[in-house]
Amino acid sequence: MIRVVLPAHLRALAHVNGEVRLDVDGPATQRAVLDVLEARYPMLVGTMRDQSTKQRRPFVRFYACQEDLSHEPPDDPLPDAVAKGTEPYLVIGAMAGG
Repeated sequence: MIRVVLPAHLRALAHVNGEVRLDVDGPATQRAVLDVLEARYPMLVGTMRDQSTKQRRPFVRFYACQEDLSHEPPDDPLPDAVAKGTEPYLVIGAMAGG
């Protein structure tokens, strides 16, 4: 089971409280987690990734085990701690400005 922590505005959009728990078939990758998340909560489609290209939105960042995974290939395996559910996969809304 993968634990996913969404920012407040995406939790509100998906009507969830706290973290989301997902079962991912096959290897736990960023693409697999986001595919399952969007399938379970279709209202999130297009909020974290572009609908057609599946590229990460510019002001969204993905973290796991205190590492920024935002620029890592989406099919690379997630850290074991995330795959085992001991650490969450974090979706963060980045801030811009000065």
